[in-house]
This record gives sequence, C-alpha cells and structure tokens, in this order.
Amino acid sequence: MRKALILAVALALSGGARAQDFYKDKTIELVVSTGIGSTLDENARLVARHLGDHIPGKPLVVVRNMPGAQHKRAANFLFNQAARDGTSIGALHPVFALAQVLDARGVQYDAAKFEWLGSTSSLNAAIYVAAGHAVKTAADLTKWQVLMGAAGAGSPGAIYPTVMNNLLGAKFYILAGYANVADMNAALERDEIEGRAGQSLNALKLENPEWLRGGKIRVIAQAGLERDPEFPDAPLLSELAGNADEAEALRLLSTDVGLGRVFLNPPETPPARVAILRKALADLVEDEAFRNAAGNAGLDIRFRDGARVQAIVAAMVNARPETIALAKQALQPRDFLDAGKVGDRKE
Repeated sequence: MRKALILAVALALSGGARAQDFYKDKTIELVVSTGIGSTLDENARLVARHLGDHIPGKPLVVVRNMPGAQHKRAANFLFNQAARDGTSIGALHPVFALAQVLDARGVQYDAAKFEWLGSTSSLNAAIYVAAGHAVKTAADLTKWQVLMGAAGAGSPGAIYPTVMNNLLGAKFYILAGYANVADMNAALERDEIEGRAGQSLNALKLENPEWLRGGKIRVIAQAGLERDPEFPDAPLLSELAGNADEAEALRLLSTDVGLGRVFLNPPETPPARVAILRKALADLVEDEAFRNAAGNAGLDIRFRDGARVQAIVAAMVNARPETIALAKQALQPRDFLDAGKVGDRKE
C-alpha cells in the first residue's frame, strides 16, 4: 500500500512537472466568438497580451476571431475540432450555453463538458428608463407603460422587456427595428423611446457616462447572478419574482450575462494543463499592468474562478424541465409596435 501511494504521488508530481514544461515555445490560439472591435474581442485581446506572462514557459497567445450563429460557431469548433492539449482557449459569450438549454438548433456541444477557466468580469444587463418617466422603481413597472427601443424580437433590448411582461406583469411596449445602438441612443435623446434594456452596465458606463452623471436615466433593474456593486439599488430580475418558480426561471435567463467574459478549454484537455491555465487567469487579474490597461480601456474586472464558473454552467445545463418550460414561455414575443403605431398606445 505504501509503495502504491509513493508511486501515485511520484506520477502526479512528474505529470505536473511535464505540464509546467509543456508550454515552452508553444503558441496558444484564443478563439473569440465575435468579430474584431466588440467589447468581448477587446477584452480577449487584452488578456492575450498578458496571459502568457503568467503561464510557465511564457507561450505566445494569438487571437482568432470566429463570429457566427450567435456564438455557436465558435463553440462547435472548440468542442469538436480545436486542439485538446491545452493550446486552445475560447473567449465566448456564454449565451451559447443558454442556447443549449432553450434552443438547441445548431448546437453541437455540451457546455458542461468544456473546461471552464474562469471569467474576468460579469456583464450584468441594465433595464433603464428616462429619468422624467413616472416609473421610479421596478415596482412601478406594473402601473405605467414604458416604450422601449430594440433591434428586433431576438435582441436583448426586446428579450428582457418581454420576459418582464410575461413573468412580472410589467407594461413594456417594444418599438423594434432600430439598426444599431447609436440609433436607439438618438431615439432616447429625442424622447422617441422611454427606455432601453440589455445594454451591459459596463457598456453603459463606457458609452453613455453623461446619462448617469447627468441623471438622464434611471437604472431600475438588472439581469445577472449578483447585483453589480456600482448599482446596488437596482434589483436583480430574480429578486422581483412573485414565487420561487419564477425566480428560478429568471435566474436561468440571467445566467449568461451573470457569467460574463468567460474563458474555457475544449473537453478532455489534460487536467494538469487546465489547472495551469486556471491559475494563470487568476494571477492575471491581480496583475497591476493588466488592471491598469483594463481600466484605461474601460473594461471592468470582477473575477470568478474556473471551479465556480464550471458549477454555474452545470446547474444551468441541468435546470429542471419545469424551469426550462417557464423560461421558454417567458420568451414568447408580445407587445411589439412599429414606428407607425407608437401613437396608438392606450394609457
């Protein structure tokens, strides 16, 4: 027995040593599920510039953009084709994992089988209204109608108001058809719409800081797993639920933004190399040079370790059938308007 234990320890130590040596002169490919220039891409490229310094052997980390199919293209590639030796990392919007639960079309992966390395920040989504509106708190949403701008029925700007209408009894109307964020911002400025949903709080601070400083908008709720510490008075959607079943469905629908900017390895990546990369990411977020660069770029850093992310994803993928059914029901489109019908709303 003693000899077997000694042998096991020796093998573990030698495996760890081999893993430490593995990355010397290697190149790691970091696959990003969006195009160049997105916030997710900017964050991934910042990580790529610094991560190698925290990996034994200091490998080069290069970015490969792979947008398409609502992040499923990159997920399918990483699950089925990417190297499983520790030289492939994914930086994907975790909505791909939620898609596996709610709409499996095009899914060729099991999100729970990826090796999750961690998340550099959450991406809690804001639900906000113009400050002059009668809605002052989330409780007022069942009393007053609010006209929200959105790109289309499947966009975050429409999804969150739809879910809140269906599960919480809110009175949002959704004016869809805006081509881009700039058009929606202009519509809010000229009072064509009265609020927006789905913009991350990080993006809101970065893109529209004057709205927050000048009190033009009021953040009345947020989607995520925990309240953003800079917006402590805005309740989570799950906190607004009328019962436990609704809270569970709303938490499921908030998991992707709550996970935020995640990093992962393909399935079956050797455990010793996963451990090295998890530690490297954890060390990275404490690196002063990285944090300064992130601050200069307007990127929030709120780290969640790989083991915690792995557990959250497993819970999401294995949600109760009743929870999934209620979440799907909550996503059923309703209360959409077009520009020609805005004046037809009844107060």
